[in-house]
Amino acid sequence: MTSRSSDTTPSQGAQPSQKPWMITAEGWLETSNSVPSPNFDDRPDLSDISLLVIHNISLPPGQFGTGCVEQFFCNQLDHSAHPFFEEIEGVRVSSHFFIDRIGTVTQFVPTVARAWHAGLSCFEGRAACNDFSIGIELEGTDEQPYTDEQYISLLKLTDALMTRHPQITPVRITGHSDIAPGRKTDPGPCFDWKRFRAGVKRQG
Repeated sequence: MTSRSSDTTPSQGAQPSQKPWMITAEGWLETSNSVPSPNFDDRPDLSDISLLVIHNISLPPGQFGTGCVEQFFCNQLDHSAHPFFEEIEGVRVSSHFFIDRIGTVTQFVPTVARAWHAGLSCFEGRAACNDFSIGIELEGTDEQPYTDEQYISLLKLTDALMTRHPQITPVRITGHSDIAPGRKTDPGPCFDWKRFRAGVKRQG
């Protein structure tokens, strides 16, 4: 898959705006900052992009705005910088999108490619969710509420994704914990699914 470069840094990504967001035919969000990750490969079926998975992440755990998530997804993390980083040394993962605490969106993988975000997973009896899903990481933890800015950006991004990939419907939006029960817990009990789903319904 093709990727694109960016002159901007991760802190200069897409901010909430009044204009609808759009995903290009190549799978890039027009208003986002692009930080291409090497951790992706081809999807087995480009016509089958039909699931949206919500995650959370913070690096180091519980710390925000460090830039370490971007480094991790691009295999550039200094594993000597924090004891937890030694535990994830050698791990190769990515997500299509990352939304930080102020609502900035950074994209690592085009939606037409397979990011490595779901791991061992199953949705409605179908395994290997990376094959047919898009992953969004929210900067956060299971124990802390997400910010208003994150919900605003998440809803705009979801709307753009559902427009570009119409097989993603409201009933095909799920949490990482739902497709990997017992293994994953994110986005956690502090994610307001009622608020999010109401916003998706209003936009639809």
